[in-house]
Amino acid sequence: MGNMSELKEREDKLQGMGTSMLRKEDARFIRGQGSYVDDIKLPGMLFGALVRSPYAHARIKNIDKSKALASPGVIAVLTADDLKPVKLHWMPTVGGDVQAVLADEKVHFQLQEVAMVLATDRYAAADGAALVEVDYEELPAIVDPKKAMLPDAPVLREDIVDKKDLTHGPRTHPNHIFTWEAGDKAAADAAFESADVIVREEILNPRVHPSPLETCGCVASFAKSTGNLTVYVSSQVPHLFRTVLAMLSGIAESKIRVVGGDIGGGFGNKVPIYPGYVVATVASIVTGVPIKWVESRMENLSTSSFARDYHGVGELAADKNGVIKGLRFSALADHGAFNSHVSATKFPAGLFSICTGSYAIPNAYCRVDAVFTNKAPGGVAYRCSLRVTEAIYLIERMIDVLAQKMGLDKAEIRRRNFVKSDQFPFTTPFGWTLDSGDYHTALEKVLKAVDYDGLRKEQAAKRADPNCPTLMGIGLSTFTEIVGAGPTKVCDILGIGLFDSCEIRVHPTGGVIARLGTMTQGQGHYTTYAQIIATELGLPASDIVVEEGDTDKAPYGAGTWGSRSTPVSGAATAQAARKIKDKAKKIAAHLLEVSEGDLEWEIDRFKVKGNPSQFKTMKELCLVSHTGNLPEGMEQGLNAVSYYDPPNLTYPFGAYLCVVDIDKYTGETKVRRFYALDDCGTRINPMIIEGQIHGGLTEAFAVAMGQQIPFDESGNHLGNTLMDYFIPTAVETPGWETDHTVTPCPHHPIGAKGVAESPHVGGIPCFTNAVVDAFAHLGVTHMDMPHNAYRVWQQCNALGINKR
Repeated sequence: MGNMSELKEREDKLQGMGTSMLRKEDARFIRGQGSYVDDIKLPGMLFGALVRSPYAHARIKNIDKSKALASPGVIAVLTADDLKPVKLHWMPTVGGDVQAVLADEKVHFQLQEVAMVLATDRYAAADGAALVEVDYEELPAIVDPKKAMLPDAPVLREDIVDKKDLTHGPRTHPNHIFTWEAGDKAAADAAFESADVIVREEILNPRVHPSPLETCGCVASFAKSTGNLTVYVSSQVPHLFRTVLAMLSGIAESKIRVVGGDIGGGFGNKVPIYPGYVVATVASIVTGVPIKWVESRMENLSTSSFARDYHGVGELAADKNGVIKGLRFSALADHGAFNSHVSATKFPAGLFSICTGSYAIPNAYCRVDAVFTNKAPGGVAYRCSLRVTEAIYLIERMIDVLAQKMGLDKAEIRRRNFVKSDQFPFTTPFGWTLDSGDYHTALEKVLKAVDYDGLRKEQAAKRADPNCPTLMGIGLSTFTEIVGAGPTKVCDILGIGLFDSCEIRVHPTGGVIARLGTMTQGQGHYTTYAQIIATELGLPASDIVVEEGDTDKAPYGAGTWGSRSTPVSGAATAQAARKIKDKAKKIAAHLLEVSEGDLEWEIDRFKVKGNPSQFKTMKELCLVSHTGNLPEGMEQGLNAVSYYDPPNLTYPFGAYLCVVDIDKYTGETKVRRFYALDDCGTRINPMIIEGQIHGGLTEAFAVAMGQQIPFDESGNHLGNTLMDYFIPTAVETPGWETDHTVTPCPHHPIGAKGVAESPHVGGIPCFTNAVVDAFAHLGVTHMDMPHNAYRVWQQCNALGINKR
């Protein structure tokens, strides 16, 4: 072994995995040199503005374009009738439904797209949109999914009223979309029949919105001379976007280029294909000039993809010791006006069946019924894999409900039901194989760090003091997430497997370009992937350039969502690098005149075993690979491509604890402390992990404590500005304490699991558990989100504890 200081110096120079390297991409952004969709300016470009319906449910009797067409700068006004010749007034959805691109005869939700005005600048387009006159006949609206299933409920989707199956099984009502079931109902029912204790609770995950900093938008540019279509778009899935455009337009996919560019946040909101994209593309194909469409903040909050809106019922059955024997979870899912939810083909309700969480529950059954309402469609996984947040919220809430009924401590009931470390890999009753975990160690580390026993004693003292003006709540969340979509045998979208890819090209001087099928939106991909390659190839991360988002350059991949970048593309990156390393080893053996078996790898070089003075550095091998001094029959260069289809998903986990103090008289809730321990397997860049956890916890805080998309009975949207919709600033956001354990994923090439969504998934129930725990001694078992001051005050008022 070489001199330790020399080895450390070489390792430090690489800045590989495990190093808190500063993000390579940030220098551009802090100088204002990002390039977003709205920065794109092309010669002759026209601007699109959408005309939207003021009604949630209405017939369109007439559309008068005349005043708009007479407005200065307006070039055209497109309606559904203009899209019918190219059969794009409706488009298929990944959920097996169809969605109106521009409303055809009827609108199904408030602010639905009715027409697009094309003009020479954005202001002229907006002025023209205001002048389009639409004659509506208002119809009764439904915003409550329970009312949508009543026998006398209005039929919302007359276009499919005779359709008995929307690809996911028989429909039982004109407003019903599908029923999805998993698990063994008979076994679960039997467990309940023999149980000592049964708990049941109705639990709502209200409709919320990811609300990225940058709204959605595109610039579509069709060249009539070549038949090539280029679309600059704020999309998390450039390659899938290109495939869908080819399916919709009939243009050969080889003639379509999608460019992602920089994206100002996604959180699932930028996965779908929105009507604005389709109309802009059609308009460019027809006119032959570029068309830009960028939505406003109000449009984004009102009409782009929402999240949640799950009306759940949780049931647990346990023995007298609090050991859970059975689980039954059901949910009524409000899908809005069209079934355009982003979901894998085999999982219309997403990965909701991860609802057993971190617990060894032997018998389980879950069911989801999806329905239409007069709300915007297109539910997405807001900083989680599909429907995982809803599932984990249910189980973490129900564990607390069970503990409360049995008089058990909420940490103790978790200990009694955890999957034990020696049981991994553990197959749940829903068929998921949890890869690795050590839940007991994680929980005990958190409890010790915060002095859990001391906190419970303090809480007991406060409860015993009738003059105490505050309620103290302690919330726990011990969650397991499911990420890394995913194995093609399990997950596909439109029949396309969710593998991912990496292409690496090494230059003669040791510089590297890596191109991937993912799409960064702030996760630090240019740094993280470079660090994986640095460790694998022994070349400095500073010399490694990572590119994503341009479908003409990057190999095909399924993009970035569902915390899949590190679990899938990170694996592809490691595998591609190892192909290069294997070739480099052959070259080193040739140069050193030894067999490959006589060589060993050390940081950045191959050296001869037992003779460390004989070595070849990777940088030397890069140059030699471009010469003629190679083993016989070997091609020049060090390049490789890898497509990785994982054998299983990955299962990061965590243990969180939250302490809140609630003012009895105002309902104001202050987060005194939040301690978050995450286990994401191998940690590539600890600083980026911390940043991702801070971001996820902040969004969890937003959802639990303030976010909700409300509607009145007529379907009017009541929260579509940032004056109404809660986005926490540094003023409201609590301080975060973070910690970790490391339990590598056994099937991943570098042992990584993914992390960015875990704090959102685990954080939301932790906040709610803390708030409910503050009232638990008063008999309260559940309070629906959001826990804003008014709603918490209402609970205090109902209990009569807010009187001075």
